[in-house]
Amino acid sequence: MVAAMDIVGNPSSVHAEGRAAKMLVERSRAQVAELVGCKPQQVIFTSSATEAAALAVAQKARHGGVFAALPTEHDCLGVWSEIELAGFHGLDGKLFADGASGFLSVVTRLSDGEWQADRGPVALIAQSAANSETGVLGLSGRVIGSGHVNESRAGTVPYSTICDITQLAGKMPVTYGDVTPSYAILSAHKMGGPKGIGALINFTAHDPEPMLRGGGQEMNRRSGTENIVGIAGFGAAAQAAGTNVSAGKWDEVAYFRSILEKAIASASDQTIFVGNEAERLPNTSCILTPGWKGETQVMQMDLAGFAISAGSACSSGKVKASKVLLAMGYDEAQAASAIRVSLGLGTTIDDVRRFATAWAAKFEKHQMRAA
Repeated sequence: MVAAMDIVGNPSSVHAEGRAAKMLVERSRAQVAELVGCKPQQVIFTSSATEAAALAVAQKARHGGVFAALPTEHDCLGVWSEIELAGFHGLDGKLFADGASGFLSVVTRLSDGEWQADRGPVALIAQSAANSETGVLGLSGRVIGSGHVNESRAGTVPYSTICDITQLAGKMPVTYGDVTPSYAILSAHKMGGPKGIGALINFTAHDPEPMLRGGGQEMNRRSGTENIVGIAGFGAAAQAAGTNVSAGKWDEVAYFRSILEKAIASASDQTIFVGNEAERLPNTSCILTPGWKGETQVMQMDLAGFAISAGSACSSGKVKASKVLLAMGYDEAQAASAIRVSLGLGTTIDDVRRFATAWAAKFEKHQMRAA
């Protein structure tokens, strides 16, 4: 990134300085493509995964005009949802979804109390490869592709998918099933790169209709002079992250996470480790201790020298129960008592033990006050 600051040209210019800038952008595009397993021309640089999500959702008319997100999705996608995906808790006229398989259908309640699934279709849906708060993997971490609505009367209806791979990319291999999604979104800072740079991966046969119009940068898909320094950092981080994944470096992080959870469990038999029986990212632990508010834990652990969050980092400053945990069936009080602890490649076993000791001490004081 420091070297990129010395490149003074605009990548849209044809002079030597401009060509040097263009080469940097295209090298970074290839590095990101290598990490996520796509063609370089399918990578569209954006200011963030949030902008990438908005650009993908803006293409909904090409897919039938209706967009829906599972209730456990990050707010950058969930905010655009037009139909509620309600898991196995179908509501009249709303979408019935099997979050594990991705089969969807709109349901209607009949007079005899039975459900029929004969309306639709759902055109574009959002599902994460890994949940940002719990680390739980969707479809065992495979990038979730497009499929068909499971209809009882109308046959099968195709739908397209936006897959959020922001948490997965750089920590696990990015793999695909038989069908790729229509779009995938990710950002640099989740893999050690700079903040304020992300990408939309466009797997469709058509370029997305741009939201930002102007100079026609990014091959007319996203106007605005490219953030050369951020893009350089994104590419370098993607390359380094891919090397770390291939070398199995996150296996040790998962081992440290298991030590952390065992230490906390020994200090509190009330604590729930959300999703610990499912396949998870190697670095994430969602820790729920009923009656002990998450934001209180965040402040107390901050004073002890540890930075954690209550929910996803983007919304952890908002004092409210986690919508992800509510969607998973936890009640308001439980959902408000969760923290997210994330480990990294630089985390040591000493860090883990110091955290567990500090947390146990704070928990003991909480119990004494509660009594």
